[in-house]
Amino acid sequence: MDYSKYEYYRNRELSWLAFDRRILGEARDKTNPLFERLKFLSITASNLDEFFMVRVGSLTDMLDAGYTKKDIAGMTVSEQLTAISEAAHELVEGQYNTLNGMLLPALASQSITILTGHEAMTDEELEFADRYFQNNIYPVLTPMAVDSSRPFPLILNKSLNIGAILENKDEGVIAAGKKEKSKKGKDDDAVFATVQVPSVLPRIIELPSHDGGRRFIFLEEIIERNLKKLFLNYEIRCSYPYRITRNADLSIDEEDADDLLLEIQKQIKKRQWGKAIRLEVEKSADKHFVKLLKKELGLEDESVYRISGPLDLTVMMKFYSMAGFEKFKSKPYTPQPSPQINPQLSIFENIKNGDILLHHPYEAFDPVVDFVRQAASDPDVLAIKQTLYRVSGNSPIIAALARAADNGKQVSVLVELKARFDEENNINWARMLEKSGCHVIYGLVGLKTHSKITLVVRREEDGIRRYVHLGTGNYNDATAKIYTDIGLLTCNPLIGEDATAVFNMLSGYSEPLAWNKLTLAPLWLRKSFYELIEIEKKHALEGRKAHIIAKVNSLSDKDIIAALYDAAAAGVKIDLIIRGICCLKTGIPGTNGNITVRSIVGEFLEHCRIFYFYNDGMEEIYCASADWMSRNLDRRVEIMFPVEKQELKDRLKEILDVQLKDNIKAALLLPDGSYVKPDGRGREQVMAQRFFCEEAVSKAVPYVNELAGRSFTPKMNPEL
Repeated sequence: MDYSKYEYYRNRELSWLAFDRRILGEARDKTNPLFERLKFLSITASNLDEFFMVRVGSLTDMLDAGYTKKDIAGMTVSEQLTAISEAAHELVEGQYNTLNGMLLPALASQSITILTGHEAMTDEELEFADRYFQNNIYPVLTPMAVDSSRPFPLILNKSLNIGAILENKDEGVIAAGKKEKSKKGKDDDAVFATVQVPSVLPRIIELPSHDGGRRFIFLEEIIERNLKKLFLNYEIRCSYPYRITRNADLSIDEEDADDLLLEIQKQIKKRQWGKAIRLEVEKSADKHFVKLLKKELGLEDESVYRISGPLDLTVMMKFYSMAGFEKFKSKPYTPQPSPQINPQLSIFENIKNGDILLHHPYEAFDPVVDFVRQAASDPDVLAIKQTLYRVSGNSPIIAALARAADNGKQVSVLVELKARFDEENNINWARMLEKSGCHVIYGLVGLKTHSKITLVVRREEDGIRRYVHLGTGNYNDATAKIYTDIGLLTCNPLIGEDATAVFNMLSGYSEPLAWNKLTLAPLWLRKSFYELIEIEKKHALEGRKAHIIAKVNSLSDKDIIAALYDAAAAGVKIDLIIRGICCLKTGIPGTNGNITVRSIVGEFLEHCRIFYFYNDGMEEIYCASADWMSRNLDRRVEIMFPVEKQELKDRLKEILDVQLKDNIKAALLLPDGSYVKPDGRGREQVMAQRFFCEEAVSKAVPYVNELAGRSFTPKMNPEL
């Protein structure tokens, strides 16, 4: 078969939008607690914002530059933007159908009301809202009119605003205003004015209530109700909320930049003022109002999203975070201590007892933090080296690295400044680490360093020993509680030798002649995957069992997909667990139904990358920081590492097996590109994430209590 045909691949952007629809499905799922559904709705909105800022922004740049190359599915840039617009409008309509048709009524049934669209308020509520405006909102607002002396203001990216068309009460219209057609069809000089809804104030305001229920109103509703107080001598012909999304895809010329840090700082400032690519406006907005905004922002009709509800649904996450609604949320899960780690021993003694596999967030991230903390204060530790991609706001790892440098240890840290939307945060960390005496590297020119590796060099009685942590996720103690990831702690001397070589490559130009255990992108990882897939294909052609299981966030690399098609055609059974983008199609001619794809969307974000190859019974399992995307294989520094200890391999096999059996949160990819939940009738119900929570508790608690001299078997909360 010729697997190079466009028809065998799905467009990356449309596949991503399908992923956001799967998240929306969780917001619509009545088996989820009510406030969890609000959270999922918020996540779809946050995802869509980033999609427009990055993916649509990038495609818009390509269109402006006259880029003509077709994508993996044979679509031109213009065709992609048209298809994206259609799919995104459908998604937004689905978001608000979910909010208005399902979630708001469900909240109302629990005596929780969110007032939208200028709904009726009681006299007491009206008085409260007006007083709140006068005391808290009015002093913060800055109304801006547009006329010959005051040009249309620069509207901040993702800011919520209220626009109005004004007329002078005495003279009919404001002189020198913007020329606009009135509803009567005649020309008059009406002024456009706008005011930004202050982000420094809470967007959700609770109204007084005496009947046991709770009632809320959005900040913009109060402002719009009191808008006349900002323009005392004018009639407000019409006013509506609106919101702009801008192109935030940074363009950095690394080759010509004298100082990468300063260059990125300059580009970050431009992000707020990038080209407008989406306008959200209230559905009932006057057509002349919308026309004026389109003209000022340089937008066409397809970039306008008329919204039937409150703009910017990310606000639902703030609602989710409010106190007093715990009964409408899932029971919080506490990450458990690893049963492999004896808390009475140092982290280094634990690692010397054998490789440790951590499965986050089911098992706590604490051992990774302790690894760096104990290294920072251990007098026998000589050096700490680490890569950092995304770090939490108050990172204990950063604090430990700074303390290590203060203690006189050799500390080298690669802080990736080009981690999208974390650039400013990483610049601040980099400067703080430099002031502490750490050697800070800003990444490699033309590449992002996405690998997750920490090396600790320790002096011991029998000589120098190297301890290594390798992971699939970031060194971020906050996201480690909600992202599923795998981490390996080892003092295997071969991996230690490779880790030293990695950091020598990152800090200088030293490249080893050969690698012992680790495989790196962009030079060797792609070839390694080809070879592993080819071995399974060879075994299948020889009539032997051949099986590949891959769990990744995204699959979009055409050559990897073609290799999988080819292997499936040879008889290799291929099971793919892909959370997000999947450009591979199932049911392709010649593959004989040997490829299955499933996506799991649940309480935790599926983030680990695990690769299983049967290898004629000599099973090989790898974990990696890389997805099967061209950017990971060709334009990033990534690391894949083997898991060789049999009991740890068995754990990873169990993780993959349970996820393949999930029939509650999993969705199967059909040949037409749609995703459907598997038919669980007559089968044991399996929810992988719940299974791992229960397993972590059952393994951890007996171990912890055994150390304390007690015996206790926990019972899991069925609502977990």
